[in-house]
Amino acid sequence: MGRVKEKIEAFSLKRVISYLDKDPDENIPKVIDWVEKFDRDHEYATPYRLAKEALRDPENNWNKLMKSLYSDIDEGVRKKLFENFIINALILRNERRKEIEKKYNCNVPWTLLLDPTSACNLHCTGCWAAEYGDTLSLSFEALDDIIHQAKEIGMHMFIFTGGEPLVRKKDVIRLCEKHNDCVFSAFTNGTLIDEAFADEMLRVKNFIPAISVEGFEEETDMRRGKGTYGAVIRAMDLLREKKLPFGFSACYHRKNTDVIASEAYFDEMIAKGCKFAWIFTYMPVGKDAVPDLIATAEQRETMYRQIRKFRKEKPIFTMDFWNDGEYVGGCIAGGRCYLHINAAGDIEPCAFIHYADSNIKEKTLLEALQSPLFMQYRKNQPFNENLLRPCPLLDNPGRLAEMVKESGANSTDFQHPEDVTELSERCVEAANLWAPVADKLWETRQKNKNL
Repeated sequence: MGRVKEKIEAFSLKRVISYLDKDPDENIPKVIDWVEKFDRDHEYATPYRLAKEALRDPENNWNKLMKSLYSDIDEGVRKKLFENFIINALILRNERRKEIEKKYNCNVPWTLLLDPTSACNLHCTGCWAAEYGDTLSLSFEALDDIIHQAKEIGMHMFIFTGGEPLVRKKDVIRLCEKHNDCVFSAFTNGTLIDEAFADEMLRVKNFIPAISVEGFEEETDMRRGKGTYGAVIRAMDLLREKKLPFGFSACYHRKNTDVIASEAYFDEMIAKGCKFAWIFTYMPVGKDAVPDLIATAEQRETMYRQIRKFRKEKPIFTMDFWNDGEYVGGCIAGGRCYLHINAAGDIEPCAFIHYADSNIKEKTLLEALQSPLFMQYRKNQPFNENLLRPCPLLDNPGRLAEMVKESGANSTDFQHPEDVTELSERCVEAANLWAPVADKLWETRQKNKNL
């Protein structure tokens, strides 16, 4: 009966969303009101309220972003993504997730990250992926089965990572085509996006790349190799010309934070056509890690302040995966919002946490979510009352080591297995320097909320 109800609700929602294109200015507020009725537990009450407030002001940056989805994005692509993201990934999955969490007493994520391959055509400074070479990959059949399993527990959003996922671009497109009720994305260096692949994106309509950029040409080429920035810009120009949606992904570290945090950089990415930005901070993971690249506490505070400033001014959706812990209840890994399956099939709690006690070749996805390591995450989250210190590795050294040892998980780095205590020790200094800064910011936030 539950699945029948889902189909009826999906049909109704699709009809409402198709109504948008007739007169977006007039109909978007009406559709938000209608969709909000499906949020029975009021989990998204604040975003709905903010969206309606923004749409009343034609000069509001969020209003401009929404309108740009109609002027800049192909109509068929936009409709498909709205249906798959709003209906399948957000609204309909909610009740199924709650049922499964209650039945199995485990986390059920909103999305999962998948590594089709460990291969990469670049060798970026401080990146662990290049260590693996092209020795690991998940077959098309394995990727397909993982997606089927995930859909059974309510997931309809999938993000390819790696390695460079577009080394497997044909299989990526096959998966998008086969699972056309899902949204697919990829963290990609962008250098393999060509006209043929863009045309395939336009055909399947449900793939959105997040192109990795480290700043402008000097900063990007410093870590990723000469000519990389030029290739990225060519890819963005091509996607914009074909009216395809995309965003950028940036990792800020000690040598590029000033650029990543600058208005000039964000304005350039917006001008190139980016509709969203994923912001990460450098993590010293892997044999070739460079601890000296860890951002200083002052740089992290700069990103904290700048991202909040840009959200009020610039027509782009931005998520800072460390400094936004206050909005999502702390760490989102361990199946709480997402998990990561590497190219060997190891089911890891986070893309930056290379430890596992389960492999998709031996356990189902649901079994892995009930495994000791994932239950440790569920038991211990949040890892700090200060949600600006969310990470069990970078912000709270020792917490990850405790969970790994308690669960009996092992390092998934097949070439250079990493002792979790030694890994944690790399982060102690940065964590100690960030703690007083984060505590002051958190105290200010709490005071302002109570005013």
